[in-house]
Amino acid sequence: MKPLPTLRQLRYLVAVVDRCHFGQAAEACLVSQSSLSAGIQELEDLLGAPLLERTRRTVMPTPLGREIAERARALLKDAEDLVDLTRSAADPMAGPLHLGVIPTIGPFLIPRVMPDLRAAFPNLKLYLREDQTARLLDRLNGGELDAALLALPYPMGDIEALDIAEDHFFFVCLPEHRLCASATAHPIDVAMEDLLLLEDGHCLRDHALAACALDSAPRNTVFQGTSLLTLVQMVANGLGVTLLPQMAVESGILRGLNLEVRPLDGERPFRRIALVWRRSSGRKETFRRLAATLKASLAVVSAPPATP
Repeated sequence: MKPLPTLRQLRYLVAVVDRCHFGQAAEACLVSQSSLSAGIQELEDLLGAPLLERTRRTVMPTPLGREIAERARALLKDAEDLVDLTRSAADPMAGPLHLGVIPTIGPFLIPRVMPDLRAAFPNLKLYLREDQTARLLDRLNGGELDAALLALPYPMGDIEALDIAEDHFFFVCLPEHRLCASATAHPIDVAMEDLLLLEDGHCLRDHALAACALDSAPRNTVFQGTSLLTLVQMVANGLGVTLLPQMAVESGILRGLNLEVRPLDGERPFRRIALVWRRSSGRKETFRRLAATLKASLAVVSAPPATP
């Protein structure tokens, strides 16, 4: 029988390729640097080709080493999914679960649903990772995360998703603003204002513009914020207007600020909140139950937020 690489050897290679540093890779693998170096040397001897270029100061993968590392990621992910499948068969809602969440969802949804999750799944150990969508998907595909809470639509590739809520958009401005005279705000009118949005990289920016049909409309963008908290402070200081998701408004993000909230007229534009996971994951039953509980926690339909 042809000798095959071990998962341990492949894990060592991926760690070095990711970090280009033996010490950091050894620390990530929880082994000594000598053990990691020996494991990679064994892999190179087995394959009969160098996988890393080493000098006294640097290490970098050869073209073959980089390709093998990419294939190794898929093998390691599949092996982890096999383990997850076995554990899930015993109790789908027990053990650790690494969940990603984007910054425009986490601070507003997690505090709201966590009591229900603890009550429903007392044996589930939930570890949260907050980051932007693209990086969360990279971690999900790489096996670092089990699932993620994202806002859709977003291109995801070979990922499964279950919608758990619709998060409607609302117009926010100062009380003296001309658009406060009406009970609702029209997207075309919003497009003509100094619209404050999150910076590029935050999917909420694109969702708000697309849902409100503003992505192709002429508009003024005077500020790009790094968080929704920053945006509302800018609005409160008279720099413009903004669009906020309903979950942020209901969480009290405008509390203490002299600002007005208006629903958008028409078809009440929204973003979709969904739980997503790898299609190959062995914990699909876990994610379905988790999604059902999240959906139930958010099922109460709120009236348009009142002015703080």
